[in-house]
Amino acid sequence: MNLFDVTGRLALVTGSSRGLGLALATGLADAGARVVLHGRGGPALARARDAVAERAGTPVPAVEFDVTDTAAVRTGIESLIAEHGVPDILVNNAGVQRRAPITEFATDDWDEVIATNLNSAFYVSRPIARAMAERGSGKIINIGSVQSMLARQTIAPYSASKGGLVMLTKGLAADLARSNIQVNAISPGYFATEMNTALWQDPEFDAWVRQRTPAQRWGKVEELIGTLLYLASDASAFVSGQNIFVDGGMTSVV
Repeated sequence: MNLFDVTGRLALVTGSSRGLGLALATGLADAGARVVLHGRGGPALARARDAVAERAGTPVPAVEFDVTDTAAVRTGIESLIAEHGVPDILVNNAGVQRRAPITEFATDDWDEVIATNLNSAFYVSRPIARAMAERGSGKIINIGSVQSMLARQTIAPYSASKGGLVMLTKGLAADLARSNIQVNAISPGYFATEMNTALWQDPEFDAWVRQRTPAQRWGKVEELIGTLLYLASDASAFVSGQNIFVDGGMTSVV
């Protein structure tokens, strides 16, 4: 079990003020990692800090910056490293969703989806990877989606961003493996989160997910934690550039 031990390791989870990101951060904290939450500030981030701190029994720090702003990312990461040290684990989770037929999709919405879901992973990974490389170790975990491989109507930009994120994962792995940095992706299937509330509350879509997923149900966010701990720990020391689907079998069937 020591292979899966992340006790005392410093972990930054972007977009962790709510939803899936908060669940991932909580899972790492429960496993003994020193978690740093991230968001743009506001009541949600404060509530997340209180919730994780209560479970961990220790104060939990947070950093505030816009992941789509390169200058803000640079300042935020510099401040994080100066105060807490170089993260052992980086989870690039920040993401948004916008829905519309591609013929009606607004340019500004496209730009926001690509900037938040794809560009941000590059912006945040770059300075942290430099510091990890100087140390000679690190784990970077990108949060993809089944939409990195499967398309669906009205979310073409989201699919493009997540497909790009998987290829960025492979590219980072190719560049960083020699520095003992493993870079992998977790691609969830359909999970009942805040981002897709409108979907799981829609009876027709709910029925489609259950029929389309061999497990015949939505995923529970805590079911991502085992894969996260595997990729964040020494258990995956020779695993890099992989995209692991946690989807109840959805991508394995037609």
